[in-house]
Amino acid sequence: MTTGATLLEISGLKVDRGGVQVLDVAGFSLRENEFVSLIGPNGAGKSTLLLTLMGLLKAGEGSISYRGRHVGAGRDWLDVRRKMSMVLQEPLLFDTTVYDNVASGLKIRGLSRTETAGRVAKWLERFGLAGMAGRSARRLSGGEARRVSLARAFATEPEIIFFDEPFSNLDAPTRQALTEDMDRILRDASMAAVLVTHDQSEALRMSTRIVVMNGGEIIQSGSPAAVMNAPVNEFVANFVGMETILEGEVVANVAQQVTAAVAGVEIDAVGPYQPGEAIYCCIRPENVTIALRTPSGPTSARNLFPAKVIEISSLGPFLKVRLDCGFPLTSYVTRESFTTLELYVDKEVFASFKATSVHLISQRRN
Repeated sequence: MTTGATLLEISGLKVDRGGVQVLDVAGFSLRENEFVSLIGPNGAGKSTLLLTLMGLLKAGEGSISYRGRHVGAGRDWLDVRRKMSMVLQEPLLFDTTVYDNVASGLKIRGLSRTETAGRVAKWLERFGLAGMAGRSARRLSGGEARRVSLARAFATEPEIIFFDEPFSNLDAPTRQALTEDMDRILRDASMAAVLVTHDQSEALRMSTRIVVMNGGEIIQSGSPAAVMNAPVNEFVANFVGMETILEGEVVANVAQQVTAAVAGVEIDAVGPYQPGEAIYCCIRPENVTIALRTPSGPTSARNLFPAKVIEISSLGPFLKVRLDCGFPLTSYVTRESFTTLELYVDKEVFASFKATSVHLISQRRN
């Protein structure tokens, strides 16, 4: 997706709730057509940032601009909010028909009856609700209610839609179908979006940018690949699924080819760190390969260690295998590979990973 001009921008934003500072964001911006996901643990400030971006929470300090113009109070915010929609965790539908629920935002904005009817029909169709216009909102399934909530938000055809965990408490098939439909429709409609989610696969699938928050601050912001594969510190590495995080020290660096001492062994990696620097070696489990014997031919994996299986757990289509290589290491394997390898606890195997699969972080950053 190609992004355009900056829509929304904040600077030096601080928010207090009950006398406690809950948000301290130096800067954040959202561009046209951009999809930003906010991730982080409970209490990180994600929903607070969302409400502040909509002007529903007052900032104690800082500035908010919309298309380069400072947004003050009163009429300023009213005009800006008309260009926004929000979808909450619960649909919060009115006790009336599906049609009236979808039409509610349009009536507030003063659209004529004809314009409203056309807009409602359009968005009911896009969300697969065309045959439900006259149905009572009280008689909808959870997935149908979420679709009505989405159609209501999209029907105002805003420049930005904010989503606060809109698919929580849905079964996996319904959730996947809804996210796929919403993602496609959002891109077709050329709207910007900000999503609060605890589902990292959801963020990875839909986002052009991921923002990691903790303690009311933005810790890292970047493309999904950058955040997942190059976390800036140990907290982000843990949060985005770097199952293996090892403390070590650089013992050599030759043209960015790093050798790090970890638990009495050496690990090859790539990075700028120099001998004597304390670092973390972070390895994603999907980048670790398990074999029954050492490779007989050339291999691109610079790191190869004898290992013992110490724990196996199911992750749906994959299995998580924890290994003891003299240091802890985790690998994900498919069920087919698991069967072929005949893995079991205490089995002796070999574990390998490429030097380029090791992400190094300075311990000074934490």
